[in-house]
Amino acid sequence: MDLTDDQAAFRDELRRYLQENVDPVVDELDRNGPMDRSTLMEFIADLRELGIGFDPETAPMFFGDVWRFAIASEEISRVWPSLNVGLLMSFPTLFVRFASERTREVMMPKLEAGECLGSLAVTEPSGGSDTARPRTTARKDGDEFVINGQKTWVGNAHYADVCLVVAHDESAEAQDMFLVDREHATFETEEIDKLGWKGVSNAKITFNDVRVPADNRLSNMFSNAVMAGKDVNEIVPFPESVTQLFFDQKPLNATFSFMRTGMSFMAVGIMQAAFDEAVAYAADRETFGKPIAQHQLVQEKLYDMRAGLETSRQLARRAAELLERGDTDARLFSSLAKGYTSETSKEVTDDAIQIFGGEGLKTENRLERYYRDARVTTIPDGTTEIQKLIVGKELTGMSAYK
Repeated sequence: MDLTDDQAAFRDELRRYLQENVDPVVDELDRNGPMDRSTLMEFIADLRELGIGFDPETAPMFFGDVWRFAIASEEISRVWPSLNVGLLMSFPTLFVRFASERTREVMMPKLEAGECLGSLAVTEPSGGSDTARPRTTARKDGDEFVINGQKTWVGNAHYADVCLVVAHDESAEAQDMFLVDREHATFETEEIDKLGWKGVSNAKITFNDVRVPADNRLSNMFSNAVMAGKDVNEIVPFPESVTQLFFDQKPLNATFSFMRTGMSFMAVGIMQAAFDEAVAYAADRETFGKPIAQHQLVQEKLYDMRAGLETSRQLARRAAELLERGDTDARLFSSLAKGYTSETSKEVTDDAIQIFGGEGLKTENRLERYYRDARVTTIPDGTTEIQKLIVGKELTGMSAYK
């Protein structure tokens, strides 16, 4: 796939910013992570200047071109995956514009200033990858819903202004999503210490009788916006073909198709960083009187790494192409790409460590961080095993997980 001139210029400008402003501080920030809100918001403010973000002015530019989203996911993750996660987990702020008057009143000024941070609460402690049957409930009470339950692995949970919560709507006996704003609702968060992605905060959330306006239910936000004359791609600023997926599929499935495609490019970015360092080290490091790049087994590993990297990149691009078109195979390929690229990222970063030998085990080098970050990618947004079951269902029309 050849980038357009605008896309190539965007990539080059983003790459230059990351090299000048993130690369010099990433090791210390990751080691002392997770980032606090002010640090994350400083990066988000900078990225907004490059056309990356979720405020009303920037979102159509960023999400309106699937390839800008893909480029950003790969390039940011090549330097620091945690920053990419902190950024992308904020996408629920898109729905602030269509929430209840109470939420808009306090959140719109923040959103328009690019200072509104979001989070998505899907996974539950007892359910893991079983997102179709949430135990978190939303009970209708007059003009409000009352939310009870627990969520875990919620990115940005500690300091997000709004949280989009997947819950079972007891009034409709169906799954829905509810936008909770922190100005009018309080909930407990508990930080999770984890293997990788240490620069971004993940937490467990407990909802005890948290009240949200009925107009903060996602299905209501969509219907109210349409009734007000808004086009679908104004509500969710993707290309029109992509927004159609939100009507053809469950909104959560369409959301996951986007997120898993982004995760695939994240895995590619991590692989690229590990591969680049391995090639440079192999040319510089000498054993038995010659650079290790001249040893056959090292060249074999470099071959395997490059093959894994390139096949992963092409599969991620195929998923993005189908997503851009709103193709019915978008769900299949986003899961295929997410499963394959995340597992391959593990293998590529592992081979990079092996090429470095003992040096690769030192925490002062980046290889061990690449490996930890790659290892994490196999689990969020659905484990590799879940991706295989989704692909199986899409191929056969028969579900193995009901």
